[in-house]
Amino acid sequence: MLDIHALREDPAGIEKRLQTRDPSIELSGILALDEKRRSLITLVEERKAERNRGSADVGHLKKQGGDADALLARLQMLSDEISALDNELRAVTEDLQGELQRLPNIPHPTVPVGEKEDKVILKTHGEKPEPEFEVRSHVAIGERLGLFDFERAARIAGSRFPMYTGRGALLEMALVSWMVRHHAQRDYTPIWPPFVANEESFYVSSQLPKFADEIYYVEKDRLYLNPTAESLLVNLHRDEILAAADLPRKYVAYTPCFRREAGSYGEEERGLIRVHQFNKVELFKFCAPERSYDELGTLIEDAESVLMALGLHYRVALLSTKDMAQQASKTVDLEVYLPTQGRYYEVSSCSNCETFQSRRGAIRYRPVDNGKPEFLHTLNGSGLATPRLVAAILENNQTEDGRVWVPEVLQDAVGVEWL
Repeated sequence: MLDIHALREDPAGIEKRLQTRDPSIELSGILALDEKRRSLITLVEERKAERNRGSADVGHLKKQGGDADALLARLQMLSDEISALDNELRAVTEDLQGELQRLPNIPHPTVPVGEKEDKVILKTHGEKPEPEFEVRSHVAIGERLGLFDFERAARIAGSRFPMYTGRGALLEMALVSWMVRHHAQRDYTPIWPPFVANEESFYVSSQLPKFADEIYYVEKDRLYLNPTAESLLVNLHRDEILAAADLPRKYVAYTPCFRREAGSYGEEERGLIRVHQFNKVELFKFCAPERSYDELGTLIEDAESVLMALGLHYRVALLSTKDMAQQASKTVDLEVYLPTQGRYYEVSSCSNCETFQSRRGAIRYRPVDNGKPEFLHTLNGSGLATPRLVAAILENNQTEDGRVWVPEVLQDAVGVEWL
């Protein structure tokens, strides 16, 4: 959530920057609600002060044997007016909070302005694979090798729910286990969180209220299925004040993720490319504001280290203003290459959310000089999501005779060098 004080100080400048994300954004309504709220607070305080003075005067009159009926009648009128003003203030405050909740984060000045296709490619790692034979798609090679079974998965749960089988299941589990250990060795504290969360947790993460229709909801228990471990990890220090000396706090978590992913998709997004359930290893950081963009840089490097260890060709892209998640101020994607489609797919989004989430969750730290607690910056990044990673391994490590080489770091867990 944005700071209302900042909106008051520079409404035109912030509105202009927010409109690079959504041209329809206008702050006039929010500022009007804010002004009305402050005016009502002043009125309530004035009426309460008058009531307090009147109550004292009633006491003095009664001690002196005077008639306090008129003053008591005035006090009753004041009480009724205060009650009405309190109700109005509550309604205006709720309206203001609702409008603030719908605003996206302010984009960092380095973020390119534009549509999804206006992202900036920062670098490319390794040579793009150019096999001399016709590569089978991950769907074809996976079914041929018995690595997954989409038909039976659909029978069990419906379309776009994957089911890994045989060595495919071993490959999936090996990836998850190895990535968690890999990041733990880079000083991330492993977390195995609940896979569901309550409404407040999803509000703090910024999944709610904007994305309520895209999340699986268990109505009877009023719990939401996890769409990304970011939603869980950001709540680890909700309503806490951390010591500056303990920062940054770095966490890694594995969770299954559930997303409705509403809409229809083309042939190029068959198989593991876009699914309702997938596994993901998530990285999360809490840090002081002055360090957050340095921490974003190391977060990206940590996510990249997975792709490097797996020997995959990838590129790094800085997303444009209209392509970032609501809570992000700056996002960098890692994209792997699928030769059968001749295109890149995102396997990690690394974002700095600055104070957007910490304001919602009252997540603060106390500076080293023991000054007033300040809001932390929160950062998140996939480290990594497995479905497209598996697809990239199957397509990029394929031989002409239809075998697939297992990356060396996974061979012990899978039990073979070749699938």
